[in-house]
Amino acid sequence: MAEIFGTLGPACAQADVLEQMFLEGMTGMRLNLSHSGLKASESLIHSFHQAAQRVGVRPELLIDMQGPELRIGDLMIPLQLREGDEIVLANREEKKKDAKIQTVLIPESVLSILETGDFILLDDGSMELVVTSVQPKAAAKVVRGGILQKRKSLKVVGKTISGPAITDQDRENICLAKGYGVTALMQPFVTNGMQLSEVRRQLAQNHADDIRVFAKIENRDGMKQIQTILPEADMIVIARGDLGNDMPLWQLPAAQKTLTDICRKAGKPFLVVTQMLASMVNNPYPTRAEVSDIFHAITDGASAVMVTNETAVGNYPVEVIRYLAKTVLEAERAVHTEAETSR
Repeated sequence: MAEIFGTLGPACAQADVLEQMFLEGMTGMRLNLSHSGLKASESLIHSFHQAAQRVGVRPELLIDMQGPELRIGDLMIPLQLREGDEIVLANREEKKKDAKIQTVLIPESVLSILETGDFILLDDGSMELVVTSVQPKAAAKVVRGGILQKRKSLKVVGKTISGPAITDQDRENICLAKGYGVTALMQPFVTNGMQLSEVRRQLAQNHADDIRVFAKIENRDGMKQIQTILPEADMIVIARGDLGNDMPLWQLPAAQKTLTDICRKAGKPFLVVTQMLASMVNNPYPTRAEVSDIFHAITDGASAVMVTNETAVGNYPVEVIRYLAKTVLEAERAVHTEAETSR
C-alpha cells in the first residue's frame, strides 16, 4: 500500500487522536521545521511515538527542512492585509528606524532586486502584493489580502532568488534527527542534485545515512534539472503549493503529469502533496474533486500521498486520514483489477 502521511500540529497533538489516525491507516507524519526545531517540537514528537507504540506501528517521521525557501521576518502580531492597503517592504535595519510604519520585513536579497511592477506572493500565494516604488523606500499595494502570520513564504513572480540549501537551523536539526526517531528528510526547493549531495554529507557526518532524502520539486528550475536530482533522491515530492506559484495555475496539472511520467520512467518513487483534502480543514467530508485527485495520483503511480493543514490545524484530522486511506485503497484495487484483466 502507498505510504499515507499526515502533518503534525496542534490539531493532532494528543496521543489519543494520533492513535486513531494510525488505526485509520496513516503510516507516518511530516513535521514542518520551517519555523521551529526538533527540540521545540519535543512534546509533539513524543505524542507521535507514543501513539505509534500503542497500536504497534513503526512509523515514518519526516522532517520538512527550512532550506532555501524565502520567508518574511517576524511580526509582533498577525498583520491584516486588505485590498488596496499600502505597506512598506524593508529589511531589519530599516525597520528599526521607523517602527510606526506598517512594514513587512523581507530578506535583503529580495529587497535589492525589486522593481516597480513586480508581483509578490505571500503565504503560498494566498496573498499578493504589487510593488509601487523602490526608492527612497520599497512600497507595495495589496492586490489580494488576508491575515499575514510571521515567517510565511515569499516569492517574487518571475524572479529566481534563494537562500542557502542548508541553513544553520537545518544543521542543528540534522544533528538531532536520529535521537528523535526521524526516518526521512524533505529538502525544499531542490533545483539541482548537488544540493541533495550536501544534505547527504551532513547526514553522514551525523551517522544518519539511513535517513531517506526526499526532494521537493517546487519550481520550474527544479523541473528543468530533474535528471540531476533523480539519482540523489530516495523519493521525489511533487509539491503543488509552491510549484503552482511558479506558473499559471492552469499549467500545474501538466507539470504534475510531466513529473509523474519522468519518475515512473526512472523507477523513482514519488509523493504528491498540497490541498489533497483542503476542504476538510473545516468540513468533516471532502469534495468529489478531492477524492478524485487522490485516486488519480495513486493510479498514476504515486508511492505516497500527504496532507498538511488538514491534520495540522484542521478540525477533523481523524476523518481526513480515513478518507485519504480509503481512497488510496480503492485506487490500488482499481490498479490491481486492471492488471489482472490485462493478463
